[in-house]
Amino acid sequence: MSINATLFVQAIVFLILVWFTMKFVWPPIAKALDERAQKIADGLAAADRAKSELTAANQRVEKELSQARNETASRLADADRRAQAIVEEAKARATEEGNKIVAAARAEAEQQTVQARESLREQVAALAVKGAEQILRKEVNAGVHADLLNRLKTEL
Repeated sequence: MSINATLFVQAIVFLILVWFTMKFVWPPIAKALDERAQKIADGLAAADRAKSELTAANQRVEKELSQARNETASRLADADRRAQAIVEEAKARATEEGNKIVAAARAEAEQQTVQARESLREQVAALAVKGAEQILRKEVNAGVHADLLNRLKTEL
């Protein structure tokens, strides 16, 4: 066989091989490559969506945390205000109770002073009567001189 015939037969076999490859082998390979490219594109899109969802979720979490912090600070401020009000109320009650105790003690002291004065007056009146009796050396009738003794008691 001559080299030209071999070259011609090899060219025909090559063309048949190219046609066979283009008809039966290339489409499944191209389809597999397209499917793989589509899966990669879908994965990248899903990753982008997940990233944006994560960013949105982080923003929501930060917003909720901020609200929780504000609410906690507000509740703490309310608790402080209530505690101050309770303390002030307790101070007011204690002051009022102290004033009542002082007033009662003053009233009792005044009453005891009045009683002591009355007792002292009675004792002075009795001493005055005894003294007058001893000076006059005669018996004094208490019924007759009761008015005189009461005046004396009042003057003392």
